Amino acid sequence: MTIQTYQKELTANDTGETGAHQAGVHIPKSQIDLLSFLPPLDPSIKNPDAWIEMKDNAGVVWRFRYIHYNNSHHDPGGTRDEFRITHMTGFFRSAGAAAGDMLVLSGKPGTWRYDVSVRNPNNTIEAEPSAPVRIRLRGWQRVY
Repeated sequence: MTIQTYQKELTANDTGETGAHQAGVHIPKSQIDLLSFLPPLDPSIKNPDAWIEMKDNAGVVWRFRYIHYNNSHHDPGGTRDEFRITHMTGFFRSAGAAAGDMLVLSGKPGTWRYDVSVRNPNNTIEAEPSAPVRIRLRGWQRVY
């Protein structure tokens, strides 16, 4: 079984740079391969979740909550139907993550063992910006 790798360009909201409250990194429902790569969640349960462990490059194991917010399927007037990985703030701080960096998840499908890292695609130290930073929304990509 081969290792699969997925990456997502982090936004300022993902890393906490905006100060806004966001419940974790979003995984679009259209990312079927990525959703299959993560543990299965039972849609018949309201907001099913699983705690997943991911090891970083230093060998530290982090616990993240993978959740399907699905009250639109269970509550009259419910509006949420989205997947997220939450409880990542400590990891992002430890990794020095910033908007524009790449969150990378990898592992062998079906093993529920994962590696996690943050990498700067430019591998350069950024100068202090002189103008406001424009936020670009980016999605997950499978790395082949």
